[in-house]
Amino acid sequence: MIRLLLLLILLASPLHAAPIRIKDLVEFDGVRGNDLVGYGLVVGLNGTGDGIRNAPFTEEIMANLLERLGVNVTGEEFRPKNVAAVFVTASLPPFARSGGRIDVTVSAIGDAKSLLGGTLIMTPLNGADGEIYAVAQGTIIAGGVAAEGQAARVVQGVPTAGVIPSGARVEREVEFDFTSISAIRLALRQPDFTTAARIESVINREFGRTVAVMTDAGTVALDLERTRMDSPAHVIGRLENLLVQPETRARVIVDQRSGTIVMGADVRISSVAVAQGNLTLTVEEAPVVVQPNPFSQGETVVVPRSQASVTKAPGTGLAELTEGTSLSSVVSGLNALGVAPHDMIDILKSINAAGALHAEFIVQ
Repeated sequence: MIRLLLLLILLASPLHAAPIRIKDLVEFDGVRGNDLVGYGLVVGLNGTGDGIRNAPFTEEIMANLLERLGVNVTGEEFRPKNVAAVFVTASLPPFARSGGRIDVTVSAIGDAKSLLGGTLIMTPLNGADGEIYAVAQGTIIAGGVAAEGQAARVVQGVPTAGVIPSGARVEREVEFDFTSISAIRLALRQPDFTTAARIESVINREFGRTVAVMTDAGTVALDLERTRMDSPAHVIGRLENLLVQPETRARVIVDQRSGTIVMGADVRISSVAVAQGNLTLTVEEAPVVVQPNPFSQGETVVVPRSQASVTKAPGTGLAELTEGTSLSSVVSGLNALGVAPHDMIDILKSINAAGALHAEFIVQ
């Protein structure tokens, strides 16, 4: 039997986590992008476009486009197979200026078989307010390939979707006077009181006065006037590269579809007995006290020593896990034995249901 590979990722303990830049931990209030969407046509396909009978809207938009270009097709019947109707999406980044370029994604909405080699005709991109902020046009880079014969067809990837790098030009700017604001909020991507407090402390220490105040676990308010700097842009540029040591909650995340288990190094379990099939789990903790050399002015430290083993017995195994056992030790022992990922996930679910798992348990 082929053993499934279990991906076990041990996140670094917060006590030993590397400092992270503030710009990688927070979002600055007001500094955000905007989603754009448009409806257009892709031409130049090699017979892989929409079937007009199944996608009549393609014929309608094609006729409207030709009439705007001075070609009258009223009452005419045409059945092009090299045209496909598509949705065009993009994200307008913050502080984007007129004339700038942004990437766009093109996705077929009809029964087109492939957009490979097609060209997107000039397509306006609208924002949520209905205004046109960019115009897209260019050659599509499809994300897959399709080949078809008389009795068989093979598809690799997704040929009905693609991208156009720098395929849209910004035509309208989002009005936002960044220089006029007097305060800004820093929104943490992962709300945590300890991390927010550390961000507050680092910013105040950088400016030598109280300019930042933590309002809740996910927000740090920054008073720009108290920084005594020329502009808000200079303030953000000064503080976004400050290093902060983040704090994370103990989490165990399992994905039943792929058999993936992700956990933090600070996940712990209480004393509990586990029986699963004919597997026996044994976990022993034997910490070692290390004394410094005489006259070395060192400190006494306790070095953890853990031993985890799993044995396969003829009968049903029953294992007792002692207080404070690292969950990673249990999972490592099961993984070394080649336990199927779904069986391991069932064991973790049972430990959590028993109230012995001291971590946030997330099943995807």
